[in-house]
Amino acid sequence: MAARNDRESVFTTLRSEILEGELAPGAPLRETALASRFEVSRTPVRDALSRLEQAGLAVRAARGLAVRGVDPQVLLQAHDARIPLEEQIAGDAAVHRTVQDVLRLEALLDRDHALEDYDPAELARRDLAAHRALWTAAQNPVLSELLEALAVHLAPGASALLEVQGRWEDSLASRTEMLRAIGDRDAAAARAIARSRHEADREARLQLLREATIAEAARTEDEPRN
Repeated sequence: MAARNDRESVFTTLRSEILEGELAPGAPLRETALASRFEVSRTPVRDALSRLEQAGLAVRAARGLAVRGVDPQVLLQAHDARIPLEEQIAGDAAVHRTVQDVLRLEALLDRDHALEDYDPAELARRDLAAHRALWTAAQNPVLSELLEALAVHLAPGASALLEVQGRWEDSLASRTEMLRAIGDRDAAAARAIARSRHEADREARLQLLREATIAEAARTEDEPRN
């Protein structure tokens, strides 16, 4: 039983760290280092890494596995798929939410308004927690599962997206509006807020990809030629 718990613990921790941006795209996932970190043998680490690879969160690299990098095509496809799902689940949350759901959303919003240290990984962790609270309020497990699956594809660079000046503040403002709509059981307003927010996320992500492409082109141009 202990070995099974080790496998699950290592997998769950690493999965969360990748989704929440604590482990950046391209970060190496070395069996020996991870076994030392978690104080377990390499067997549960190997099992956890295999599951991460199957989930699409890790890829083969020069020396073992690494956190999956940024694929612009996949990122934009994931954003496009996410927009209508987030719109639907926000409307469902406004209709089906409980008092406890509203209190949970309020508590998370208050907590995040009080945040002073804008650590990128912490922002990504809090943003994902807020999304999951909204998904839970919708009481629609099918949509929740689909959005969890999309979170895997959106994880690379998620923390960088929230680092863009004003994005975190915009997120808090949008969540404040969403909380009001859900509290009022205004499904139409909740859907509109969700669509606007996630369309803005897509545009911000596209801009980051443009900037990264330009920077890479400049580096290539500056490299000495033989």
